[in-house]
Amino acid sequence: MAEAQISAVQWGEVASVQRKRFGAQAEKRLLADLIELQLHVIPVSAERAEQAAAIHVDRKIPNADSYAIELAMDSPEHVLVTADYDFKYVADLARIEFLPAK
Repeated sequence: MAEAQISAVQWGEVASVQRKRFGAQAEKRLLADLIELQLHVIPVSAERAEQAAAIHVDRKIPNADSYAIELAMDSPEHVLVTADYDFKYVADLARIEFLPAK
């Protein structure tokens, strides 16, 4: 069975988007639901932050996105699943599966 992981940086991004769109209560419910689905939040170490910073600067992608690709690069078994087609600029760094556009 596959394990779903998310960088703590993306976790914060999900939380802020949900709070902005739907309010604090909806944000808390969504995050609780994600934890219940066994989504594992991966802490950001200094080493991960440095690697993400290099990707951010070298590949000119948003800082938060650089943490997602850095996590995907951690293992050849990892797959980054996204609907954000800006990740096509770093598709050579890790396995990426693109969800259909909205």
